[in-house]
Amino acid sequence: MKTIHALIAEDEEILAITLQKSLERLWPELKLVALAANGVEAVNMALKELPEIIFLDIKMPGKTGLEVAEELAEEWPADRDFPQIVFVTAYDEYAIQAFEQEACDYVLKPINDARLAKTVQRLQTKLRDEAPLPNHSTDVTGADHTTTSDSELDKMIASLSKLAPAILGHRTVTPERLTMIRAAVGNQIRMIPIEDVLYFEATDKYINVVTAEQSSLIRMSLRELLPQIDTQIFWQVHRSYIINTRYLQFATRDETGKLSLQLKGSPQKVQVSRVYAHLFKQM
Repeated sequence: MKTIHALIAEDEEILAITLQKSLERLWPELKLVALAANGVEAVNMALKELPEIIFLDIKMPGKTGLEVAEELAEEWPADRDFPQIVFVTAYDEYAIQAFEQEACDYVLKPINDARLAKTVQRLQTKLRDEAPLPNHSTDVTGADHTTTSDSELDKMIASLSKLAPAILGHRTVTPERLTMIRAAVGNQIRMIPIEDVLYFEATDKYINVVTAEQSSLIRMSLRELLPQIDTQIFWQVHRSYIINTRYLQFATRDETGKLSLQLKGSPQKVQVSRVYAHLFKQM
């Protein structure tokens, strides 16, 4: 086999080194190209090094492992195979059920060589195949499950994103649904009915709330906003955009296959990332 490169993204240094040492014992030929201490570093290092394998801690500062995987799926060079993703998580029955339901590779904390060896064997098998197909295998807990091919990556990440509350441990009471957005404009507070919002756009530490008449900023992340809105009506279509489907006019696909949306009352087109393209497969 050609030299295989790997990246480890783990914010706890001791755990990162433990995983590194375990991989050195179990797969001496594997070349570790980077250790990322947070989600932002993970994205930047992965796009720079383009490794074949990425071990992603689920809970990291900056970006979660799911957010890293989603961003990489959008930004990965088209002429390079997308890396094998292995999520690293502390043992949690809800998280494990979520991963097994989505047929996703994962390893458990604390790192155990016997469990990790099965993941290594599975990765080696995948990377030997030029066009790997879904196959039945044994996961790191000893249970059987089906692993996924790269062609199913987008659907898998989208599904995992929906299961993020279970995976990330956010099993709290669902917050009350927003009916009104309170946005500060200078010294005034603008009250925006939720049904008037065309789309939400993430901009750094703020969200741009866009209506047909105006746009306003609120200090919140899309991750914080999602549990407070009706996701049957408001769809996330990009890591930076949530649209109100009631204003969706049409979707267009360019020559490269990328989708963009036209909303009633807005001249701006909203881009759809490949992670969420399955929402519009009938269009």
